[in-house]
Amino acid sequence: MTPSLKIYSMLLVAPLAALHAADPATPAKKTNVIILLADDLGYADLGCQGSKEVVSPNIDSIAANGVRCTAGYVTAPQCCPSRAGLLTGRYQNRFGFEANPGPAAEPTAGLPVSERTIGDRMKASGYVTGMIGKWHLGRTEEFRPYNRGFDETFWSPNGGVLFPQKKTGSLKDIFRGPNPVQEPEYSTDAFAREAVSFIDRHQNAPFFLYVAFVPPHWPMEAKPEDLAKFSHIPDLHRRTMLAMMASLDDNVGRVLNKLRETKLEENTLVFFLSDNGGPTGKARPQPDADFEYGQNTSKNDPCRGVKGQVLEGGIRIPFLAQWKGHIPAGSTYDKPVISIDITPTALSIAGAEKSAIGSGLDGTNILPYLTGIKTGEAHDSLFWRFRFPPGRPDLHRWAIRKGDWKLVKDGENKPALYRVSTDISESKDLSAEKPEVVASLSEEWKRWDAENKEPLWDRPLKNELKPAPAK
Repeated sequence: MTPSLKIYSMLLVAPLAALHAADPATPAKKTNVIILLADDLGYADLGCQGSKEVVSPNIDSIAANGVRCTAGYVTAPQCCPSRAGLLTGRYQNRFGFEANPGPAAEPTAGLPVSERTIGDRMKASGYVTGMIGKWHLGRTEEFRPYNRGFDETFWSPNGGVLFPQKKTGSLKDIFRGPNPVQEPEYSTDAFAREAVSFIDRHQNAPFFLYVAFVPPHWPMEAKPEDLAKFSHIPDLHRRTMLAMMASLDDNVGRVLNKLRETKLEENTLVFFLSDNGGPTGKARPQPDADFEYGQNTSKNDPCRGVKGQVLEGGIRIPFLAQWKGHIPAGSTYDKPVISIDITPTALSIAGAEKSAIGSGLDGTNILPYLTGIKTGEAHDSLFWRFRFPPGRPDLHRWAIRKGDWKLVKDGENKPALYRVSTDISESKDLSAEKPEVVASLSEEWKRWDAENKEPLWDRPLKNELKPAPAK
């Protein structure tokens, strides 16, 4: 990189106050941050990811106006632990949030109150914080989003809601703050409406907004007008998934349009990603066959594996970022990044103290890599541990990615080694040819795992789930 280009690139990610030689009495507004999260979206199911079926011009525009991270990961192949990692900036295994709580644990389980969320940290940095959509990190009072760093919340405890109930005419289990609300809209529309309102009301103050949509997660329910757009698709299940994605894209467009309307595009960093890979489901015997519970016909191509596995198809997801005028438009970054990077990245542009950015976080500020200031890899190694289901240790999974290599123990199979940088489909196991790499990565993974907690949900709930007693 030439000296002049390096200096220019440094200016691109400098604090906004340094970008504008403004009067000190009227400092420039800090950069806003928005996270848009899809649920169970497959790696291949966006136009910008190569799909010829999914219609997603608005989501694709995030990649066109910014960067597409082709090796973007999440920390778990399942909803709850993935969100716990995303919102804390830490591997959820650090605090025992291993998997979705089972039926016995779910009523009282949640993100341990010992953990600070990105909402907590951004709020401490002077931001108005908002959470909209699927929460899935605890239903009881101490775990609810309005007690976890979010000033304004419009939320569903567990998601899975799309259409209002016929009997009541309202969505089930929707809250504004602590209060139940009667919401008559399709949830994707309602969540975007609330996001647009939040931006509109806080356009003059720095804000952090987390919007967690339901599509394309089960239940497979789409609006008739969206289904009509895909009447040429014979498979009803796939047709419904495509229609749900069309609605998601329209509503992401509403959020992006509000940024343009309020002239905030160049002052807002937008992330779009999925919480895990797609649950693709089995081949259907006939186009109008009944839906397979929990499956959405998503596509993870060319990745192998699905939601629930630590093969690439379970943890490698669409990962897009846009910050107009700062991240080069239409760029790609092919080195590994992961959802826990979002917290330190957001804190870096919020002007948080370095001690706060690095305090207990496992993620990395990836902005210098996305802008080109730094080259190479943002991470030395990435790790996964997924002990699910709790009572079946033979099915438990783990993985480590280091540079080109990935060592993965997926269920009952022995550990397999892949040069995943050139073998995204994990088709050629090189463990027999590279025993020294297997040994080295195994030892590194064990050292990492030694710092983790045992899963909380495979035993009676412990005191770490509860708030500390008042002194």
